[in-house]
Amino acid sequence: MARLPLSIQAIESSCCVNVPHNKKRRAYSIWMWVLTFFIYCSYHLSRKPISVVKNVLNQNCTDLTPPVPNPNNSHWCDWKPFDKDNSATLLGMVDSSFLFAYAIGMFISGFIAERMDLRIFLSVGMIFSGVFCAMFGLGKSFGIHQLWFYILAQILCGLMQTTGWPGVVTALGNWYGKGNRGLIFGIWNSHTSLGNILGTLIAAAFVSNQWSLSFIIPGIIIGSVGIITLFFMVPLPEMVGLPNPNASYEESPTVSYVGKEKEEEIKSQEPVEKETAIGFMSALKIPGVIEFSLCLFFAKLVSYTFLYWLPNYILNNTPYSPEESANLSTFFDVGGIAGGILAGVLSDKTGMSASTCIVMLIVAIPMMFVYQAFCAVSLGLNIFLLLVVGLLVNGPYALITTAVSADLGTHECLKGNAKALATVTAIIDGTGSIGAAVGPLIAGPISEAGWDYVFYMLMFSDLLALMLLLRLGLHEMNNWWMERRRRRDTLLSP
Repeated sequence: MARLPLSIQAIESSCCVNVPHNKKRRAYSIWMWVLTFFIYCSYHLSRKPISVVKNVLNQNCTDLTPPVPNPNNSHWCDWKPFDKDNSATLLGMVDSSFLFAYAIGMFISGFIAERMDLRIFLSVGMIFSGVFCAMFGLGKSFGIHQLWFYILAQILCGLMQTTGWPGVVTALGNWYGKGNRGLIFGIWNSHTSLGNILGTLIAAAFVSNQWSLSFIIPGIIIGSVGIITLFFMVPLPEMVGLPNPNASYEESPTVSYVGKEKEEEIKSQEPVEKETAIGFMSALKIPGVIEFSLCLFFAKLVSYTFLYWLPNYILNNTPYSPEESANLSTFFDVGGIAGGILAGVLSDKTGMSASTCIVMLIVAIPMMFVYQAFCAVSLGLNIFLLLVVGLLVNGPYALITTAVSADLGTHECLKGNAKALATVTAIIDGTGSIGAAVGPLIAGPISEAGWDYVFYMLMFSDLLALMLLLRLGLHEMNNWWMERRRRRDTLLSP
């Protein structure tokens, strides 16, 4: 059974004795929203440095001014083993070592998260994520040039990073029931883009002179947030005497007193029966899990290819420097924030998550072609197109990994069992993470033949993603049409 940290116990005993349940729930819900926001922001912040640093790992000093750097400077040239013509392929291997480890570990993490204290689960994952993120940067500090070292650092970091998503989605889902999940999770999911932006800016600040700090500082940040989580997280409402909005309860009247005065009678809520975590196969049987998982495979392939290769694409196709290219790429993530919120609002208003994703994916395909064709025309046009493409690419990805995952993890077929969130979330995001690993891996070799082919691959992937949701989308449209006819018939009936 999960236990409250001593700091929360102190708050409970000193500040929450006479607080009504509704105010107490509101305060804890807001706190968990804020805490999980910054938790996952730090996860993404620590993933971003490699996409920035790869621009200089194979930097040729003959292109610099002066040609030979000052020996007293901390600059470098052609950092081995990324100093050959196959550097793009090797860097793709480094990216994919993280992503494949992340994808494989995600399924295991979902199983573990459903069965242990999420506070400990997340804290340990964040602290070790920070250690292994810094490990990559320490390779420069200690002059390590073996490829296996950097691949090992990414594999270990990828495994630790899998603690993040099932942990935060489950913890937040325990506090927020169905209703406005699309909007709540849409705004909350901006942590991904904010983390990418902050990670890019931090890495870019050191990339030209001391790229080891591009990894070490994000590692320190996520480790520090992990320590805060250890002392201040409340993953379950039941831990502070509040009901879980996703569980089935039977009511029994009790009387609560405050001092000498009788407070209004409240209903104490106890679970009807002890909940047990569901298995992998049972989760797959939940309607929509398979379709959304496969759709996310291709949607995340597109998003993570942009995440890992966009700074490099801008560097090679525009006149901007490595630092400027990295900073410019953050506008893709700014657009992603708006996309996640827009997708959530549309899903809430229409009740049609699959249809919302389909529409955004349809529009994203031609917009990627437009960006590829016109990104070098001007800085202003580049920024505008990045905002639009980021909105359309990340909108469906954000919606599926947050509100859709939470809704499926508390599906009516589970009959109120709240012990399915982490498993369902891990299946959906784990499947998507395999696509996230495949995208950057094949983008490196494809880019050597021409960036046009990379964009063709991304557009085709979006096409496959929307096709996988067509059945669900048609089902939603049919339900909408039947409901509209029912309302019309009700109005016309005497």
